Amino acid sequence: MSSVLSLKDARLALEGNAGRVEILHGITLEVQKGETLGLVGPSGSGKSSLLMLMGGLERATGGTISALGQDLSAMDEDALARFRRDHMGVVFQSFHLIPTMTALENVATPLELAGHKDAFARAEAELEAVGLADRADHFPRQMSGGEQQRVALARAVAPRPHILLADEPTGNLDEANGQAIMDLLFRLRDRHDATLVLVTHSNRLAERCDRVIRLRDGQVDVQEAAA
Repeated sequence: MSSVLSLKDARLALEGNAGRVEILHGITLEVQKGETLGLVGPSGSGKSSLLMLMGGLERATGGTISALGQDLSAMDEDALARFRRDHMGVVFQSFHLIPTMTALENVATPLELAGHKDAFARAEAELEAVGLADRADHFPRQMSGGEQQRVALARAVAPRPHILLADEPTGNLDEANGQAIMDLLFRLRDRHDATLVLVTHSNRLAERCDRVIRLRDGQVDVQEAAA
Protein backbone atom coordinates (compact mmCIF):
# COMPACT_ATOMS: atom_id res chain seq x y z
CA MET A 1 0.00 0.00 0.00
CA SER A 2 1.09 3.57 -0.60
CA SER A 3 0.95 6.39 1.90
CA VAL A 4 -1.92 8.86 1.47
CA LEU A 5 -1.27 10.96 4.58
CA SER A 6 2.14 11.42 6.16
CA LEU A 7 2.88 13.36 9.35
CA LYS A 8 6.39 13.81 10.64
CA ASP A 9 6.88 15.40 14.07
CA ALA A 10 3.71 17.45 13.49
CA ARG A 11 3.07 20.04 16.18
CA LEU A 12 0.27 22.49 16.87
CA ALA A 13 0.29 25.42 19.26
CA LEU A 14 -2.48 28.00 19.56
CA GLU A 15 -2.52 31.39 21.22
CA GLY A 16 -5.13 31.67 23.96
CA ASN A 17 -6.10 34.17 26.64
CA ALA A 18 -3.58 32.54 28.97
CA GLY A 19 -0.86 32.56 26.33
CA ARG A 20 0.50 29.91 24.00
CA VAL A 21 -1.06 26.46 24.41
CA GLU A 22 0.64 23.35 23.03
CA ILE A 23 -2.09 21.15 21.51
CA LEU A 24 -0.14 18.46 19.64
CA HIS A 25 3.38 17.35 20.54
CA GLY A 26 5.30 15.79 17.66
CA ILE A 27 2.87 13.39 15.96
CA THR A 28 4.45 11.02 13.45
CA LEU A 29 2.26 8.60 11.51
CA GLU A 30 1.40 7.28 8.05
CA VAL A 31 -2.07 6.54 6.69
CA GLN A 32 -2.12 4.10 3.81
CA LYS A 33 -4.30 4.11 0.70
CA GLY A 34 -7.69 2.53 1.40
CA GLU A 35 -7.09 2.36 5.16
CA THR A 36 -9.69 3.29 7.75
CA LEU A 37 -7.99 4.96 10.72
CA GLY A 38 -9.81 5.67 13.98
CA LEU A 39 -8.67 8.51 16.25
CA VAL A 40 -9.80 8.00 19.85
CA GLY A 41 -8.95 9.39 23.25
CA PRO A 42 -10.40 11.50 26.06
CA SER A 43 -11.82 14.96 25.45
CA GLY A 44 -9.03 17.47 24.96
CA SER A 45 -6.53 14.82 23.86
CA GLY A 46 -6.08 16.43 20.42
CA LYS A 47 -8.15 14.13 18.18
CA SER A 48 -10.03 16.85 16.31
CA SER A 49 -6.95 19.05 16.11
CA LEU A 50 -5.03 16.20 14.49
CA LEU A 51 -7.83 15.71 11.97
CA MET A 52 -7.80 19.44 11.19
CA LEU A 53 -4.06 19.28 10.50
CA MET A 54 -4.61 16.36 8.13
CA GLY A 55 -7.18 18.39 6.23
CA GLY A 56 -5.16 21.59 6.15
CA LEU A 57 -7.86 23.29 8.21
CA GLU A 58 -5.26 24.12 10.86
CA ARG A 59 -1.64 24.91 10.08
CA ALA A 60 1.03 22.95 11.87
CA THR A 61 3.42 25.05 13.93
CA GLY A 62 6.14 22.43 13.55
CA GLY A 63 6.98 19.34 11.53
CA THR A 64 5.54 18.43 8.13
CA ILE A 65 2.21 17.14 6.83
CA SER A 66 1.82 15.64 3.37
CA ALA A 67 -1.34 14.45 1.62
CA LEU A 68 -1.14 12.50 -1.63
CA GLY A 69 2.52 13.46 -1.81
CA GLN A 70 1.82 17.19 -1.52
CA ASP A 71 3.27 19.25 1.34
CA LEU A 72 0.29 20.97 2.94
CA SER A 73 2.60 23.18 5.00
CA ALA A 74 3.94 24.79 1.82
CA MET A 75 0.52 25.75 0.44
CA ASP A 76 -1.18 29.11 0.92
CA GLU A 77 -4.87 29.27 1.91
CA ASP A 78 -6.12 29.35 -1.69
CA ALA A 79 -4.02 26.35 -2.65
CA LEU A 80 -5.22 24.44 0.43
CA ALA A 81 -8.84 25.21 -0.42
CA ARG A 82 -8.34 23.93 -3.96
CA PHE A 83 -6.59 20.80 -2.71
CA ARG A 84 -9.44 20.03 -0.30
CA ARG A 85 -11.98 20.69 -3.03
CA ASP A 86 -10.29 18.29 -5.43
CA HIS A 87 -9.10 15.54 -3.09
CA MET A 88 -10.85 15.60 0.31
CA GLY A 89 -14.30 15.23 1.78
CA VAL A 90 -14.90 16.49 5.32
CA VAL A 91 -17.83 15.63 7.60
CA PHE A 92 -18.30 17.46 10.90
CA GLN A 93 -20.37 16.81 14.01
CA SER A 94 -22.38 19.92 13.14
CA PHE A 95 -23.73 19.51 9.64
CA HIS A 96 -22.63 22.90 8.25
CA LEU A 97 -25.33 22.96 5.59
CA ILE A 98 -26.23 26.27 3.98
CA PRO A 99 -29.70 27.01 5.42
CA THR A 100 -30.96 28.96 2.40
CA MET A 101 -30.16 26.13 -0.03
CA THR A 102 -32.06 22.91 -0.65
CA ALA A 103 -30.46 19.54 -0.07
CA LEU A 104 -29.75 19.25 -3.79
CA GLU A 105 -28.18 22.71 -3.93
CA ASN A 106 -26.05 22.01 -0.85
CA VAL A 107 -24.57 18.95 -2.55
CA ALA A 108 -24.30 20.45 -6.03
CA THR A 109 -22.75 23.83 -5.14
CA PRO A 110 -19.22 22.56 -4.33
CA LEU A 111 -19.28 20.58 -7.57
CA GLU A 112 -20.31 23.68 -9.52
CA LEU A 113 -17.52 25.68 -7.91
CA ALA A 114 -15.08 22.97 -8.96
CA GLY A 115 -16.27 23.31 -12.56
CA HIS A 116 -18.19 20.04 -12.91
CA LYS A 117 -20.80 20.47 -15.65
CA ASP A 118 -22.76 17.49 -14.33
CA ALA A 119 -22.94 18.94 -10.81
CA PHE A 120 -26.68 18.54 -10.33
CA ALA A 121 -26.79 15.07 -11.89
CA ARG A 122 -24.02 13.92 -9.55
CA ALA A 123 -25.73 15.58 -6.59
CA GLU A 124 -28.97 13.78 -7.39
CA ALA A 125 -27.12 10.46 -7.60
CA GLU A 126 -25.44 11.00 -4.22
CA LEU A 127 -28.71 12.00 -2.54
CA GLU A 128 -30.24 8.81 -3.89
CA ALA A 129 -27.25 6.85 -2.54
CA VAL A 130 -27.92 8.20 0.98
CA GLY A 131 -31.66 7.54 0.70
CA LEU A 132 -32.79 11.14 0.28
CA ALA A 133 -33.87 11.34 -3.34
CA ASP A 134 -37.34 12.38 -2.18
CA ARG A 135 -35.93 15.19 0.01
CA ALA A 136 -33.84 16.92 -2.64
CA ASP A 137 -36.03 20.05 -2.66
CA HIS A 138 -36.22 20.37 1.13
CA PHE A 139 -34.27 22.95 3.11
CA PRO A 140 -32.19 21.97 6.18
CA ARG A 141 -34.82 23.32 8.58
CA GLN A 142 -37.32 20.89 7.06
CA MET A 143 -35.11 17.85 7.76
CA SER A 144 -34.21 15.90 10.87
CA GLY A 145 -30.68 15.80 12.23
CA GLY A 146 -30.09 12.38 10.71
CA GLU A 147 -31.31 13.59 7.32
CA GLN A 148 -29.09 16.68 7.48
CA GLN A 149 -26.07 14.52 8.23
CA ARG A 150 -26.96 12.33 5.24
CA VAL A 151 -26.92 15.45 3.07
CA ALA A 152 -23.55 16.38 4.55
CA LEU A 153 -22.23 12.92 3.70
CA ALA A 154 -23.55 13.18 0.15
CA ARG A 155 -21.83 16.57 -0.20
CA ALA A 156 -18.55 15.16 1.13
CA VAL A 157 -18.42 12.20 -1.26
CA ALA A 158 -19.94 13.84 -4.37
CA PRO A 159 -16.51 15.11 -5.60
CA ARG A 160 -15.26 11.48 -5.31
CA PRO A 161 -12.47 12.37 -2.89
CA HIS A 162 -9.37 10.31 -2.25
CA ILE A 163 -9.54 11.12 1.47
CA LEU A 164 -12.58 11.29 3.79
CA LEU A 165 -12.18 13.01 7.15
CA ALA A 166 -14.99 12.62 9.69
CA ASP A 167 -15.04 14.44 13.04
CA GLU A 168 -17.56 12.82 15.40
CA PRO A 169 -20.16 12.57 12.61
CA THR A 170 -22.70 10.95 14.96
CA GLY A 171 -22.13 13.28 17.90
CA ASN A 172 -25.39 15.21 17.44
CA LEU A 173 -27.53 12.17 16.67
CA ASP A 174 -29.40 9.59 18.73
CA GLU A 175 -28.12 6.02 18.82
CA ALA A 176 -30.30 4.67 16.00
CA ASN A 177 -29.53 7.55 13.63
CA GLY A 178 -25.87 7.48 14.62
CA GLN A 179 -25.60 3.78 13.75
CA ALA A 180 -27.32 4.36 10.40
CA ILE A 181 -24.96 7.24 9.57
CA MET A 182 -21.88 5.19 10.38
CA ASP A 183 -23.11 2.25 8.30
CA LEU A 184 -23.68 4.69 5.45
CA LEU A 185 -20.27 6.34 5.87
CA PHE A 186 -18.48 3.00 5.60
CA ARG A 187 -20.56 2.01 2.55
CA LEU A 188 -19.76 5.31 0.86
CA ARG A 189 -16.08 4.86 1.71
CA ASP A 190 -16.15 1.47 0.00
CA ARG A 191 -18.12 2.76 -2.98
CA HIS A 192 -15.64 5.56 -3.65
CA ASP A 193 -12.52 3.58 -2.64
CA ALA A 194 -11.53 6.38 -0.29
CA THR A 195 -9.17 6.49 2.67
CA LEU A 196 -11.13 7.31 5.85
CA VAL A 197 -9.90 8.99 9.04
CA LEU A 198 -12.56 8.97 11.76
CA VAL A 199 -12.60 10.80 15.10
CA THR A 200 -14.90 9.06 17.55
CA HIS A 201 -15.58 8.54 21.24
CA SER A 202 -17.27 5.22 20.49
CA ASN A 203 -15.26 2.05 21.03
CA ARG A 204 -17.79 0.21 18.87
CA LEU A 205 -17.07 2.49 15.93
CA ALA A 206 -13.33 2.34 16.52
CA GLU A 207 -13.49 -1.45 16.30
CA ARG A 208 -14.74 -1.12 12.72
CA CYS A 209 -11.51 0.64 11.69
CA ASP A 210 -8.43 -1.11 10.33
CA ARG A 211 -6.24 0.67 12.85
CA VAL A 212 -6.77 2.84 15.91
CA ILE A 213 -4.60 5.70 17.18
CA ARG A 214 -5.20 6.52 20.83
CA LEU A 215 -4.21 10.05 21.81
CA ARG A 216 -3.52 11.43 25.26
CA ASP A 217 -2.36 14.96 26.06
CA GLY A 218 -1.58 15.74 22.43
CA GLN A 219 0.60 12.67 21.88
CA VAL A 220 0.13 9.21 20.44
CA ASP A 221 -0.56 6.99 23.44
CA VAL A 222 -0.81 3.72 21.53
CA GLN A 223 -1.40 2.39 18.03
CA GLU A 224 -3.27 -0.85 17.55
CA ALA A 225 -5.09 -2.88 14.94
CA ALA A 226 -8.82 -2.86 15.65
CA ALA A 227 -10.47 -6.15 16.53
